[in-house]
Amino acid sequence: LGMAAPAALQRSVVSPAGRHTASLIFLHGSGDTGQGARAWIKQILNQDMAFQHIKVIYPTAPARPYTPMKGAFSNVWFDRYKICNDCPEHIESIDSMCRGLTELINDEVKNGIAKSRILIGGFSMGGGMAMHLAFRFHQDLAGVFALSSFLNKDSAVYQALKRNESALPELFQCHGTADDLVLYSWGEETNKMLKSLGVSTSLHTFPNLNHELNRTEIEKLKSWIVKKLPVEAPKAN
Repeated sequence: LGMAAPAALQRSVVSPAGRHTASLIFLHGSGDTGQGARAWIKQILNQDMAFQHIKVIYPTAPARPYTPMKGAFSNVWFDRYKICNDCPEHIESIDSMCRGLTELINDEVKNGIAKSRILIGGFSMGGGMAMHLAFRFHQDLAGVFALSSFLNKDSAVYQALKRNESALPELFQCHGTADDLVLYSWGEETNKMLKSLGVSTSLHTFPNLNHELNRTEIEKLKSWIVKKLPVEAPKAN
């Protein structure tokens, strides 16, 4: 019978103020929830990250046993053998979640949003997940963002891009130099690797920023979002 359809992911949604013509999917970091990521950003900005025409979706990863926490259940997008950039990826759990997140993308497409009007990204593990999803399975998305994120040295993403011929979504990356969980050098290496494989990338460096988000970073991200998903002129009938 093949794979059972994944259960729909819980999600927290910030609706656009006006006509919905684009969507943004923001993936939280490990152990967080969609609600948690939304609240964190809201606290930093003193308001929701909201747009006139873009729906912002914060899905929650289902709880699963997480090896770095000795198998305790956690809301993580995939499992890891350990948090390092030179160990193998836990590809089964990554691919299984790519199927679940594809359902979420398909829901937006069913709502009349073209894939070229959908952005996906996230914080930490969420950014890693977004890079797998976009660069391996959904190369027709508008773009990808990764905040304090990385890919392992021999990532399946790099393998896929080595064989790739088509146009790729642009990557917007941010990373703090004082990050002691996901080292800045891991983020930098990810950026260089993707650039060498044909991805148009930018890496914004934040001196003294640890494994966290700050206001300047979110404001930069918002400007990039609006550049990638501009307001569409109403179509003349």
